[in-house]
Formats: sequence, C-alpha cells, structure tokens
Amino acid sequence: MKQGLAIFFSIIVFFSCKDEKSSRKDDLGHNLSENSAQKIQVLTLGTFHFNFPNQDIEKTADSDKIDVLEPKYQKEIEQIITKLETFRPTKIVIERQPKFQKKVDSLYLAYLNNDHILSRSEDQQIGFKLAKRLGLERLFCTDAWGGDYNSVEQLFRGTDTIARQKFMDFFYNHPDSLLLSSRNEKELFKTHGILAELKRINNEDVIMKSLGDYFIGVFKYETSEDNQFGVDFTTGWWFNRNLRIFRNIQRIKATPKDRILVIYGAGHMNLLNIFFEASPEYELSKVNDYLN
Repeated sequence: MKQGLAIFFSIIVFFSCKDEKSSRKDDLGHNLSENSAQKIQVLTLGTFHFNFPNQDIEKTADSDKIDVLEPKYQKEIEQIITKLETFRPTKIVIERQPKFQKKVDSLYLAYLNNDHILSRSEDQQIGFKLAKRLGLERLFCTDAWGGDYNSVEQLFRGTDTIARQKFMDFFYNHPDSLLLSSRNEKELFKTHGILAELKRINNEDVIMKSLGDYFIGVFKYETSEDNQFGVDFTTGWWFNRNLRIFRNIQRIKATPKDRILVIYGAGHMNLLNIFFEASPEYELSKVNDYLN
C-alpha cells in the first residue's frame, strides 16, 4: 500500500513539474518555449535616428525633422523608457563600432556623474537614460561594416571612374524605385509622435517588407564582365554587415540570466531579428508587446 502511494505521489509531482515548465511566462504573461530557461532573452528596438544624420539612402527633409530635445518629446522618451524598463535588460547594445567603446564608456560615466549633456542620438536619449535607471555599468558597441568581394573593392578603389559613376547612378536611380516598401509607408514622428513611429517601424510586416528592398534595384546590377556584381555588392553592404553585427553581439559575455536590449536603426531588424529567432542561444521577444 505504501509503495502504491509513493508511486502515485511521484506521478503527481512529475506532471505538476511538467506543467510548471510548459507554462513559463515572460514579463507580459506570454508563454515561453520549454527550453527558454537555457536561452538568453533578447529584445530588439528598431529606431529612426533621433539626430537625423541623413547618412542612409533615404533622407529626411529639414521640414519633416523633429527636435527630440523639446520638452514634449523628452516626456515621450521617458514614457518609452518606462515601457522598455519592464523587459528588465541587464545589457544594452547600441549601434556604435567597438573601436568607440572607450569613448562611449567615458561619455556614459560622465553622464552618471552629471558631467555630460546628452546628445540627440537614440543611443544616449534611450540607451544612456535607460542604462542609468537600471544601474548598468556600461553599454556595448557592436556595429560593423561589411566585407566586400574583390570585384566590388576593385570598382571603388580602382581607377575606372566611369564604371564607378555608372554604378553609383544606378544605385541611387534604379528602375525598381517604385517597388520600394518605403513608398507605401509614412513616417509618423512629426504628426503622431516618437512612440507611434517606433511602433510602426517595429511592425513585423513592415520589417519583412523592408528586407525585400534588398532583392531589387542594385541587387540586379550587372556589368559586361560580371552578371553577379549587384548580388556581391549587396551581400557585403547589407548581409555580411549584419552578420558581423550579430557576431559582435555574440561576443558579449552573457548567460541565460541576462536580458539583452538591442537598440539599432530599424532597417537592421530585417536581418537581426531573423538571426536571433534562428539562433539556439537566444529567445527573441516582440518589442511592440512592450511598446503597446
């Protein structure tokens, strides 16, 4: 009889533990995968560049820009930080190259000591402010440039200025411009605020459609000697670059107890999110679940 009771209670304990495992929740009450306890939790925040450096292909006209230092935007940024804080990041990643790590460390330390006025950049307006609120010691610089094929290097570093100009003309004025996903999207930061824009550019459909932009236009560029030139250029320019960024993030010493917030230009999310979702090391959460 005693042996039978022991077996009975063992079965109850087994299934109760199994139910507890399968019903693990994240901060928002969503079910986590069964092996998520062994994974590093990640949240990616795609942003527009708050200081409008206009270094991307598509530029923002002066009349469409906002000044994030204005009180109404500062208040909104504080609200965004409060939302992101619920993810409880232990590490924050920003779009700066590792060679600038010491400079970023110095600026962040100065900010903690009330000896640095924050710039307009999202790295500082969101990254620095959130890191300080969470008591983090530093932010991690992981940006990278892609590596080019020899044929691409030769075009840009060689003496054939005519071939180079022909490529650049195609790059900025290709016949597929009407197919670009951005033509059907409208920036919202000036009319509806920063939060509305962040929600828009982190929408999964918007992110996936933006990846399609890298399979048209310059991707199709061919020369008389190389009918895969556009493919090779795009591989280095975008795909290799984001793979290198991902590798730099992997270099951050982290354990399953860590929670990484990645703050990058929204365009990068069309690859970084795929990498995080496919990787056996990470578990990616949806940032709009936190922003809503």
